Amino acid sequence: MYVVSLNISLAGLMALKAVLLDFNGIVINDEAIHERLIEELLLEENLRPNPQDLEEYCLGRSDAACLSDLLARQGRVVSDIYLEKLLDRKAARYQEVLAGLDPLPLYPGLDDLIYQIRAAQLKLAIVSGARRSEIETVLSLVRWGEHVGLIISADDLAIGVSKPAPDGYLLAIDRLNQQFGDLALCPADCLAIEDSFAGIDAAKHAGVPVLGVAHTYPYQMIHRRATWVIDHLYELSLDWLNPYYSLASHKLS
Repeated sequence: MYVVSLNISLAGLMALKAVLLDFNGIVINDEAIHERLIEELLLEENLRPNPQDLEEYCLGRSDAACLSDLLARQGRVVSDIYLEKLLDRKAARYQEVLAGLDPLPLYPGLDDLIYQIRAAQLKLAIVSGARRSEIETVLSLVRWGEHVGLIISADDLAIGVSKPAPDGYLLAIDRLNQQFGDLALCPADCLAIEDSFAGIDAAKHAGVPVLGVAHTYPYQMIHRRATWVIDHLYELSLDWLNPYYSLASHKLS
């Protein structure tokens, strides 16, 4: 079921030109893997993981921001160099875990969504707080990976910069405009697809309409924040959303 948020302004929307996908929680169901690896790192640092802290500081955010806040929460302040070492250790372990997964825990509906995006000739980018190596590994293992035209990862932003800051989305729009000189892409021309509060807020702060998917949080909680909301990714039909963009485009022309 689709719900249009009451605070949506059609006058601020234009033609849909690009879909910007989150990665963890939208493409791959790996939040439990990340949580376990973060817990391992904390234990190795002689710190006790707290599930509430993990949810508050990590869901939808980059590993650098997550680890920095978790360490600081327990009185541990580390240098950027040491933090990078921790992140490298986690990334290596993530790769090991992925190598042992068959099939990958991808969310149902991705193949159809990519088909819809290609059929509509929309640009496709991933905007994520994950590391580029993690994203590229997964994309190399799926049939539609080659159709992702742009990846904005934690490696493209300053260390510690993470959703809910809008930097990743704004950078994605800028780079898509660099790649395609006649695209003239603006935030209102995009659709972000997110599952976390931090991700939804990042898209909204960038001026990007956002579809929330209730993969991580209950439908009612996502509904309060996103422009639209669905329970499952496989429910998404771009044909359902297109009138909102085209209507606003006609109003502005």
